Amino acid sequence: MATAYSSSFSSFQYTKPYPPPPTSTTTKVVLPPGGSGGRFHLSIKAVKSPESADPPPPATAAPKAPKKPVYSMKKGQIVRVEKEKYLNSINYLSVGHPPYYKGLDYIYEDRGEVLDIRIFETGEYALIAWIGVPTAPAWLPTDMLIKSDKLDYERI
Repeated sequence: MATAYSSSFSSFQYTKPYPPPPTSTTTKVVLPPGGSGGRFHLSIKAVKSPESADPPPPATAAPKAPKKPVYSMKKGQIVRVEKEKYLNSINYLSVGHPPYYKGLDYIYEDRGEVLDIRIFETGEYALIAWIGVPTAPAWLPTDMLIKSDKLDYERI
């Protein structure tokens, strides 16, 4: 079984209108499988990219670390939710409870503990957990939280 190879690679002449930049060239003679027939030359040129030609500017000053955000409250702080602000907020309206829903009274009356504080695109939020109330923690805006001095309930 004979295999045919095209020799169009070696007969193609290409000339550039400008002289090439100084590069290193590696030429290798490649024989087709079976050892008989024609040969062709394979040339590989390593060209330095224009981006890497310029050395990076020397670093005169050490890169500044990003500033730590300043939060309005601390983790572990005891808070409760201001009722009027919460009832008029998008957080309450998005849940779909009827006006003055009694199932959420614990967030106004009981104390919650700040587990985490983050600054999102919409403002500063705190993750609040109500200890003694079997419910999941909730992210609430810090502007509707009232700081409390002491713990009025017993931890379980």
